[in-house]
Amino acid sequence: MKIKIINPNTTWSMTEKIGQCARRVAAIGTEVIAVSPEMGPASIESHYDEALSVPGILDEIRKGEAAGIDAYVIACFGDPGLYAAREAARGPVIGIAEAAMHAASLIGGSFSVVTTLERTCGIAWHLAERYGMQRFCRKVRACELNVLDLERPGSDAYRIILAECRQAMEQDRVDSIVLGCAGMSDLCKAIAEELGIAVIDGVTVALKLAESLVQLGLKTGKRGDLAFPLAKPYTGPLEKFSWDRAPGRP
Repeated sequence: MKIKIINPNTTWSMTEKIGQCARRVAAIGTEVIAVSPEMGPASIESHYDEALSVPGILDEIRKGEAAGIDAYVIACFGDPGLYAAREAARGPVIGIAEAAMHAASLIGGSFSVVTTLERTCGIAWHLAERYGMQRFCRKVRACELNVLDLERPGSDAYRIILAECRQAMEQDRVDSIVLGCAGMSDLCKAIAEELGIAVIDGVTVALKLAESLVQLGLKTGKRGDLAFPLAKPYTGPLEKFSWDRAPGRP
């Protein structure tokens, strides 16, 4: 089984970290391929960043289809381009926010999200609404850390994130905490052990969910709005995204 994890930003140190975390939980026989697109923002911290990350994500889906990838994980908590990626892929495509929120709803009656910047809290709330998770989500908390602070040697990111998670546990009275950034994936175990509460990293949950769907023989449905895109001309830099030119297309 081959699962491709797409970190939609172009910061390779984060991509490598995400891949390592996923491989630790992958089943024997699962090959985890972690990639960043050739184009896109260095970090994703706004609707603008998300929009400009989508072409790179879809390019990686196109490459994956040609290479026989079985499933994909989009490793950004905004789940950018998720439905477009599902249109382009035969196999399952899982967003980490989607996976983490659903996992939290299965192990308790409430969770809070701890994310990076205040400006991204609205994005997380929109996703909770889309996924039917509003009744479980008590609060979305920001640490006021830039995403790239998570990659900076000597950063105080862990202490700041831990403190916010502690406040979520004590003030929100939740059953679990969802980490709202793929770049926090390596902190999950340490925070859970220090606080004594379930801490959910969407990267690893999405990886295990993707594995399960592949093992069950379940693929993306192609009879409705997730059918393959229609072939039509695309112009300018988007010309290669025309579906009649997509490698491995049906």
